[in-house]
Amino acid sequence: MDWELTACGLRGHLTYAPTESDLAASLSATTPAGKAWRCLRCGAFVVGTPRQTGPADEAPIVVRGRALRDAIILRALAVERAVRGFVFLLVGGAIVSFVEYQGSFQELLNRAIPAARPLAQVLHVDLNTSRIIADLRTFAQERSATLVLVAIAVFGYALIQFVEAVGLWRLKRWGEYFSVVATSVFLPFEIYELTEKITVVRAGALVVNVAAVLYLLLSKRLFGLRGGRRAYEAAREYESLLQVEAAAEVTVAARQPTQPTQPQPARPAQPAEPAQPAEPAQAAQPAQPAQPAQPAHAQETQ
Repeated sequence: MDWELTACGLRGHLTYAPTESDLAASLSATTPAGKAWRCLRCGAFVVGTPRQTGPADEAPIVVRGRALRDAIILRALAVERAVRGFVFLLVGGAIVSFVEYQGSFQELLNRAIPAARPLAQVLHVDLNTSRIIADLRTFAQERSATLVLVAIAVFGYALIQFVEAVGLWRLKRWGEYFSVVATSVFLPFEIYELTEKITVVRAGALVVNVAAVLYLLLSKRLFGLRGGRRAYEAAREYESLLQVEAAAEVTVAARQPTQPTQPQPARPAQPAEPAQPAEPAQAAQPAQPAQPAQPAHAQETQ
């Protein structure tokens, strides 16, 4: 699934015209229908005036790639928090309604338990030691003021969940901080519940909350981790500028037609020159005969 194209279909294309002439020329194209600008989210060219304009380093943060993945995770957490808040809202409303009819409920409980004993004996269930019956009796005998305080606490917890949901859904940094703090505060209570009884729901809720806290702390650089807010904002600004430049480079590369290389004709091989015959060696000249030595008396007379 192309998440970028889906986001553009829901929100519209995000075209941006940089004030730099070279980048503006790279991000635009001339069509028979008019001038078109390249969407920074999905990469498609859209005919018409750009949605925004300004310097390249002030380009909007485009939610795509890793940013889009983070947005999906945060909004999934927001949905989970909203569902949890709605459940606790119903529980708080049920407690308030119970306070009004507490006396009637206690009378109903006193009549229902004896009537259910024959069926319990058939099913081999001891109502006197049943944990559910004991909790119902305790709940029915609680004072109205105590139940009202419990209802207020439940409504407060539901409100916390709704605030988390709004902040995470809108991808606000204050929502990330609020979610980390609120979730971390209730982690000891969830661990304590597991010490009493381990259930799939309790274990799953603890795993989800711990994973959410670690993800927000590390990926969002909260509370000074990994450089803190400055490093986070610098990375976001760098990614925004990089997206504009990268989109421009892709557009320029797409516009340059690739010229096919024409094959060069092969040159015919030159015939090898015949080898020159070796010159015959010159005949050795005969040695000159040595002159006979003249007698000594002849040399003296001369």
